[in-house]
Amino acid sequence: MDEKIAVLTDTNSGITPEQAARYGIYLVAMPVIIDDETYFENESIFQEEFFQRLREGARVSTSQPAPGILIDCWDSLLEHYDQIIYLPMSSGLSGGCHTAAMLAEEYDGRIHVVDNRRISVTLRQSVLEAKYLACRGKNPQEIVARLEQEGLESSIYVAVNTLEYLKKSGRVTAAGAAVGTILNIKPVLQIQGGKLDAYKRARGMHQAMQMMIDGLKYDQAHRFAGKKMVIRAAYSGDAEAGAIWQAELQTAFPGMSIGLDPLPISISCHTGDGALGVGMMKEII
Repeated sequence: MDEKIAVLTDTNSGITPEQAARYGIYLVAMPVIIDDETYFENESIFQEEFFQRLREGARVSTSQPAPGILIDCWDSLLEHYDQIIYLPMSSGLSGGCHTAAMLAEEYDGRIHVVDNRRISVTLRQSVLEAKYLACRGKNPQEIVARLEQEGLESSIYVAVNTLEYLKKSGRVTAAGAAVGTILNIKPVLQIQGGKLDAYKRARGMHQAMQMMIDGLKYDQAHRFAGKKMVIRAAYSGDAEAGAIWQAELQTAFPGMSIGLDPLPISISCHTGDGALGVGMMKEII
């Protein structure tokens, strides 16, 4: 039945075009604005060039996909599929999900927009689960219901190495950012329920890593008690730091196989260089 259902997501999932082709899913490239010029993730801007521009002091920001891009993508897919399941990033982090849901109303029930409150590695898991369910004969309504029901069974922690981009977004004041930089404060943020919230403040990235591990262990023992969970690590810019972080997580959770991905460019615009993140989510069963 899966050949009748197209599974579509955006690059906030961290899924690359090569992975999408391997998994049999489709991608919408997120817009990335660098010094007032718009690029598209993994199409006209790639990880290495993005971080080079970032380190050179470029101004970066993001926006949601233009309605015309979504419509063109949907129309193209519907030439080959009966229905589309579209998983954008969490509605708690962007208005893109709401925009997509409104546009989908014009398609007579052929477009199913899923808001399961996820982004990055947790969204990636949901996309793979959607494909898994479609391949096993589930209809779109069953798939959407399951994804939205299980959406909150996930947790993300992100440790930010620089306060510069949180200052630009207004999450910390300029004075707070200056003091934080002097004191080597690394904010640890969390996403539980689809919105980004402050979690803790660490003195240095090593302490931030331990705080994230402690948060995951608490979630595993309480929020996700008795459930089979998986963990994926993420990093922005510094692949070596990402590998060290992955090894730390593997030591902390020896019974799990810990995956590792670069953070999507569209997320790194907000975290800056040197961020570390981790997601815990329910295993696909």
